[in-house]
Amino acid sequence: MKKDLPKSVQFVKGVGPRLAKVLEKINIYTVEDLLYYFPREYQDRRKLAQIRYLNLGELVTIAGEVLKVSEEKPRPGLSIMKVTFTDGTDVINGVWFNQPFLKKTFKKGQRYFLSGELNEKSWRFGKKELYNPVYELVDEGENIHTGRIVPIYSLTSGITQKRLRQIIYNALEEYSVHLTDLLPENLKKKYGLPDLADSIWTLHFPGDRKEYIKARVRLAFEELFLLQLLVLQRKKGVQEKGGIVHRDSGKIIEDFLGSLSFSLTGAQKRVWAEIKRDMERPVPMQRLLQGDVGSGKTIIATLALLKTMANGYQGIFMAPTEILAEQHYLKLSELLRETGFTIKLLLGSTSPVDRKKILADIADNRANLIIGTHTLFQEGITYYKPGLIVIDEQHRFGVEQRFRLVEKGENPDLLVMTATPIPRTLALTVYGDLDLSIIDELPPGRSPVITSWRNEESRMEIYRFVREKIAEGQQAYIVCPLIEPSDELKAISAQELFEELTENIFRDLRIGLLHGRVSTAEKNQVMEDFRRGELDILVSTTVIEVGVDVPNASIMIIENAERFGLAQLHQLRGRVGRGSQQSYCFLIGNPGTEEGRKRLSVMTETNDGFIIAEKDLEIRGPGEFFGTKQSGMPDLKVANILKDHKLIKLAREEAENIIKIDNWQSIYNELYKKINALDLKV
Repeated sequence: MKKDLPKSVQFVKGVGPRLAKVLEKINIYTVEDLLYYFPREYQDRRKLAQIRYLNLGELVTIAGEVLKVSEEKPRPGLSIMKVTFTDGTDVINGVWFNQPFLKKTFKKGQRYFLSGELNEKSWRFGKKELYNPVYELVDEGENIHTGRIVPIYSLTSGITQKRLRQIIYNALEEYSVHLTDLLPENLKKKYGLPDLADSIWTLHFPGDRKEYIKARVRLAFEELFLLQLLVLQRKKGVQEKGGIVHRDSGKIIEDFLGSLSFSLTGAQKRVWAEIKRDMERPVPMQRLLQGDVGSGKTIIATLALLKTMANGYQGIFMAPTEILAEQHYLKLSELLRETGFTIKLLLGSTSPVDRKKILADIADNRANLIIGTHTLFQEGITYYKPGLIVIDEQHRFGVEQRFRLVEKGENPDLLVMTATPIPRTLALTVYGDLDLSIIDELPPGRSPVITSWRNEESRMEIYRFVREKIAEGQQAYIVCPLIEPSDELKAISAQELFEELTENIFRDLRIGLLHGRVSTAEKNQVMEDFRRGELDILVSTTVIEVGVDVPNASIMIIENAERFGLAQLHQLRGRVGRGSQQSYCFLIGNPGTEEGRKRLSVMTETNDGFIIAEKDLEIRGPGEFFGTKQSGMPDLKVANILKDHKLIKLAREEAENIIKIDNWQSIYNELYKKINALDLKV
């Protein structure tokens, strides 16, 4: 008979209140948390190696009895613990550095498992030694620590592998059968998936690789299936509400397109047709517009905003930073100057007097288009009649913000934009409730930015090149990772570089400084001066990462480039190459890690944002791709968004089949309860 799992992990055999506090440090609070705390790796201890037959270069596990424990102190600040073990065939030393507490750990006559690799240096002198091996006391009780494939967990101070392994085993024995298996029987049968309890047991204590893969597939599929049910249920809920039917506003759109100095690309035309069709349907549009830097997303957003305003509704445009909101305000004011629509800018830094007037204009329908930052969804703003909400760089906002803004009106249409190209599997997972439009074509005449990775020694050569280009009337950005000098971080700061350039290297040129601590008024003034060509060089932090558009700026220098992520480097590079002249990006850096070298190499090999996004996902993994907190990236314990693309597609198809069923919530009651309880802010 099934019983409810106790809420607190302290009731598991072997835990108690003290250890429960320790487990909280690794986010284990409940019995279910413990059961789903899966190993980070496994050690195959089914076959123990004999010491006499050990070879260099092999990761081995041996079982040996302690013969001798000794400590050496060859010099101040260095202690070496040597423990000699035997398995009856030969002897071997375990060697640990600066861990004197181990003197009390190892006792003569005790048997230990040791895992590690033979040290090459000691091997040359005829000794067998394992440096800093993983060790564990041989347990004479239940066979869960040896003689099998053994789980290895991520730990925290206050608990050992053996202790954690034992309490997870205890929890599995007592509670795994009481977990509710949410997967419908027909799906388990269709794909040959094992039961939930068996799968969880196997993922902790697999018998072999085949068993492990089968259990992992089952648990990964379940996670992705629940996630897809959640996002599809949300999408269905929005669509069932009924939305605004925007009438065809062909003349206004035609006149606007005719006023532009360029024609839309084929990709822009296709995407605009998709958005226009959505806006004219009686259900709220929920669309993600994806396009690489410089692909022309803003023009598409402008067309959509124009359509809603022509239908008597208000347009709302939310940007992640004040600089970007200000830039959109200036650009849209210029683009829509002849239309007669009133545009207002509302920022956190707007003065109380101006704010009061703007809020009154919004409420009384004297503002047709409202542009701003996160302040747009705060309490105290009454919109007259929102018809379309555009959110730029969605991954910079929490997803609850998206929903809170939509709630400001009567089911307005929603257009979410991002210049961070998202691999399709990730888009399906993180933005599964949105329809996807992709601008996969750059405007004609855009030359790829020539990108090179240089070391410190090349700095003066780069500066000579900058001077040549400025003499031709062009402008340059120089981006630094820090605002001010830091004793802890070895990186160039914007402040010190600005001083060095203005006082020495470029003292005859006009240089501006921009960073997060500069006042809003000063930021706006510096950006305006740079836009107008009144500054030759802009020294900045990453506040110019997104959206800043100065076509005359053709050079981007990124200092300490190894300190930036791939997506960030790509966004920064996207600030140049927006005019007709050839543009250049110089990455100055000396990465100390393989990951850092890979990032800079990728940047020199391609300008394609989608290739860069795929590489970024490979290097960093999905959890870090967006920044979990900002994006609402799901906390998946088993599934891997990078590797499980086939499972994602399968889970999506099966979730769609269930959502289509009338009254599915009562037919699949347990599933419905589970997805409503999910803490996934996607």
